[in-house]
Amino acid sequence: MMEQVQQLSAFFKAIEGDGRIAPMHICVYAALLHYWSQHQYAVPIRVFSTDIMKIAKLMNRGTYLKYMADLSEYGYIRYEPSRKKNAASIVHLISVCDF
Repeated sequence: MMEQVQQLSAFFKAIEGDGRIAPMHICVYAALLHYWSQHQYAVPIRVFSTDIMKIAKLMNRGTYLKYMADLSEYGYIRYEPSRKKNAASIVHLISVCDF
């Protein structure tokens, strides 16, 4: 639980001055943190879009893909999408000391 709190605090501090971040980015990031804690803080996180979408309350896969790609491009996560429906994508949360 402490890992989650530290990661979220560092994320909020990092995005303070980042005008590119919208509320949905925060939703997706929080969903990733929740999923991470549910999976015993495994590194990297192996995710299925449907699981993260459910937690983040997203209805459209395109929206999910956009915000995951943005978070990766902006340096908050490293996202390695799977091109297969039955294979998990890989997500690396950027360490709190890297923010």
